[in-house]
Amino acid sequence: MAMRNYLLPFRDFVVHPGLAVPLHIDNALSIACIEAASTNQKLVITPQRSWSYPSSPDDLYDIGTIGDIVQVLRLPDGTLHVIMRTTDIVNLNDIKIENGMFTAETAPVEILDDSGFEQTLALRDKVAENLQSLAASRKFKIDKIRAIVQNYPMAAFVDSVIQTTDINTDEAVRILRAASWRDKLMILLEKINLLAETAKIEDSINRRIHEQMENGRREAILQEKMRAIQREMGDEGDEMMDTENLRKRIDRSAMPREAKEKAMSEWKRMRSMSPMSNEGGLLKTYLEELLAMPWGKSDKATIDLKSARAVLDSQHSGMQPVKERILEHIAVMKKTGGNQGSILCFVGAPGVGKTSLCKSIADALGRKYQRISLGGISDEAHFRGHRKTYIGAQTGRIMDALKRCKANNPVIVLDEIDKMGRDWRGDPESALLEILDPEQNKSFRDHYLEVDFDLSNVLFIATANSLNMSNALKDRMEIIEIPGYSEDEKVQIAREHLIARAARDTGWNIENVIISDDALRHLIRNYTSEDGVRELQRELTALLRRTLLEHDGEDVKTEFTPQKIDELLSVRKSATMSKRIGFGVRA
Repeated sequence: MAMRNYLLPFRDFVVHPGLAVPLHIDNALSIACIEAASTNQKLVITPQRSWSYPSSPDDLYDIGTIGDIVQVLRLPDGTLHVIMRTTDIVNLNDIKIENGMFTAETAPVEILDDSGFEQTLALRDKVAENLQSLAASRKFKIDKIRAIVQNYPMAAFVDSVIQTTDINTDEAVRILRAASWRDKLMILLEKINLLAETAKIEDSINRRIHEQMENGRREAILQEKMRAIQREMGDEGDEMMDTENLRKRIDRSAMPREAKEKAMSEWKRMRSMSPMSNEGGLLKTYLEELLAMPWGKSDKATIDLKSARAVLDSQHSGMQPVKERILEHIAVMKKTGGNQGSILCFVGAPGVGKTSLCKSIADALGRKYQRISLGGISDEAHFRGHRKTYIGAQTGRIMDALKRCKANNPVIVLDEIDKMGRDWRGDPESALLEILDPEQNKSFRDHYLEVDFDLSNVLFIATANSLNMSNALKDRMEIIEIPGYSEDEKVQIAREHLIARAARDTGWNIENVIISDDALRHLIRNYTSEDGVRELQRELTALLRRTLLEHDGEDVKTEFTPQKIDELLSVRKSATMSKRIGFGVRA
């Protein structure tokens, strides 16, 4: 007849009947369970699936071991030391939680007691014998098991083997459910043999590693061990997987035949090398760089001249002749489907909008935008890259820009083309002449990649402050001079763009900034002396900054009259002037 008993959950602990079991209890709910079970002295030890104290009946297995509570000793720290004598294996039904404690209806499981049979004893001896081969690799002492074989009942032997070999809870429960001691020992023997085979494989791996230890570093040893493990698993390992993936990526790549042949040749060399070798790593990096290039990838945006005109007009005030020339260039591109025609070079004073005009062209065409600053470049390798044999070799700036764009038809701006130099490291201008020549750049060869790349889809635009460059370079490009702005144009630019940008930079609400055209003209005439508008931008920002300071960081609605402008900028101007002359103000 089924009875209801208290359950004491344990993690990684499965126990058989017929044993005196010591328990150390430090969990508050488990202590309460012991105290509640003391009324009838019956308690069920049951294994649990969860790591912490179980939260629901599903966290418990539906089997356990019932026993009598023989002794309860309360220790000074509040924990309990309990001795139980287990009597039966029980199935658990209708598991419930009452005040955090588990109870269940228990029904005894009949086990055939064949522990004295000759076949069972022979199986026990076989398990003990096979444990001998595990003892050395698993670092446990076989003497304890031998003593149990000679002096203790079969239950003690089975439990000792389970706990000594760290058999997992699922397998231990499977052994507990087995209907006879012979069946339990058969499952145990199966697990011991599996552990023994695993130990042999580990020994084999360790021996292989030991042979390679003389010349290897610690990292190399660990890598080799990983590869050895994966070989034993029938896998060639991550390195081989990576190598094979690299080959597949080369096969799928849209790179031309010559580049693909070069890539496959370098891949074969890399495959024959150790992944730990320096050259193997360099070749892998090279192949990754080659695959990262946008072979056959381009932005397919349709050119819309009305949209292009709207973009240019919205982002730049005035400059009508310049914008018309740009639109002509875009119209030719729309008709021919390529970049036929000369390369544009915007020449003008700083601040007239050369670089931002290039960005607007990219927006109008719906293409990616990359800017390469040429100021101070005197090394040809900046464009052509370094050969792979150099330490720290890498691609040139053009290939790097294309790689970052992930498209072969971006707008690339060669900024400050008149600031290039030349020295003993080579003449960067010669490389640039090839890049800018539509007849030659169809097969541009970077020193690092060592294969041809077609640059004819790239729209190159140059900018310069002056015409101080070689005739050969000027001959490659169509020079478009961007004149300085008139006073009226500066007022319009300030009204349309600069005031809003100054407000954004200083945190102002644009509605709180009131400034008339006359005040702007006063600012331009008296506080700026340039062709562009950068200085005007700085002075507008300074006005808003100074006003914030006067109003404790608040953007109070302010009308900036000529008198107000003089008042606000006089402090800044006098401080700047005294600095230039060499005067300092001492506190």
